[in-house]
Amino acid sequence: MTDYMFTSHASFRSGLARVTLAGELDLDTAPYVQEAVTACLEQQPVSLCLDLTGVSFCDCAGLSALFRARTAALHAGVDLVVEGIGTQLARLLSLIGADDVFTPRMSSTDVEAFRCVSGAVTLPPGAEAAAVAELSLPDLLA
Repeated sequence: MTDYMFTSHASFRSGLARVTLAGELDLDTAPYVQEAVTACLEQQPVSLCLDLTGVSFCDCAGLSALFRARTAALHAGVDLVVEGIGTQLARLLSLIGADDVFTPRMSSTDVEAFRCVSGAVTLPPGAEAAAVAELSLPDLLA
């Protein structure tokens, strides 16, 4: 059960969509991820950014919601970028052998484009935002 307020915010500008999540991503809040992603994909963006910087906790239901968001973006032909993966979520991804699912690099031009959508992209020094490689769910679980 969620103890902290969960928020999800979807925005769209110039072909770029952004979903910003904050709080605990769990069984109670996972459906909000799909709602926000669906709202963004209805705008037919070129790219979708999931900003997880404010996510303080993620359980298996939250992880499933992130994979569903990824699948929806791939099926829509939309590039998916994930930024702000915290230690707890990174550990969860590592435990299931999916720690590289959200890690392929994107160019500095793409990072600049996402700055335009959100106002700012916070990255560690020397790091680039993460974009998702084109893999199907069976490939991830193999």
